[in-house]
Amino acid sequence: MKKKFSAIISGLKFISIYGNQKLSVSGITNDSRRAKNNFIYIAIVGNKLDGHAYIDDAIENGACLILCSKIPKTLKKNITYVLVKNTRLAQGIISSNFYNNPSKKINLIMITGTNGKTTVVTLFYNLFKHLNYKVGMLTTIENKIDEQSFESRLTTPDSIEINYFLDKMVEKNCKYCFMEASSHAIDQNRIYGLKIKGAILTNISHDHIDYHSSFKDYIETKKKLFDMLESSSFALVNKDDKRGEYMLQNCNAKKYTYGIKKASDFKAKIISNSIEGLKINIEDSRIFLKLFGEFNAYNILCIY
Repeated sequence: MKKKFSAIISGLKFISIYGNQKLSVSGITNDSRRAKNNFIYIAIVGNKLDGHAYIDDAIENGACLILCSKIPKTLKKNITYVLVKNTRLAQGIISSNFYNNPSKKINLIMITGTNGKTTVVTLFYNLFKHLNYKVGMLTTIENKIDEQSFESRLTTPDSIEINYFLDKMVEKNCKYCFMEASSHAIDQNRIYGLKIKGAILTNISHDHIDYHSSFKDYIETKKKLFDMLESSSFALVNKDDKRGEYMLQNCNAKKYTYGIKKASDFKAKIISNSIEGLKINIEDSRIFLKLFGEFNAYNILCIY
């Protein structure tokens, strides 16, 4: 794959450009060790490492285009430098452009919450496969492009990897992609630049918040996903969760709620819950599941 520079920076707010603007690139990475001939190298400032320290290494490995938020003291000949305010945000736009904006060609549904993300994504994937849809999924456990499975390294991949997988899903004619959206990923702008068809909240609890400065920060980070949605998207939240309706405040998407205890758009009633399974009632339909636990009643209602 080769992409012209003009196509790569389409929609990108940059401060300045140094060097040749008529080049073409054949790959993209934010890891200097993975840079190859005619690659874009994106210098990300992380919590421990600063990618700007590895710009020369990336160039030695073949990178011809450097995306950075700090211009190196010495600019090398035949290398193009693009200066931006925030390379994480720019990476979202650049990687979407490089892979032909695949999120605009597939229904991308993101699931966030403290618990249940992987279960809900997997259930969605299995349901849609059963309904004979071509579908993909991105989870903590594994990533799938229709029938093909790939090992997962992060709860949510970075924007380069997400766009890579989405592009492969589009190539395989997948109509839907269900993916986890962790608070780490939202906070680190890994989902920036994607067109999101829908966002779902399972629940929010005090578990897994060691990354965040406070529980309030954790909640506000989750809310950013819903604030990103366009009017053509949908938002679905667990109304029984204390923070469910807060996620919908100032959200432009079509809003829906589900729950077991509170009056909701979609409501379930647990008839029985034992080691043998769950019997639940959803809109006058009685359903038996070989799953047990109230949390799975919520997961199934969410899927419904």
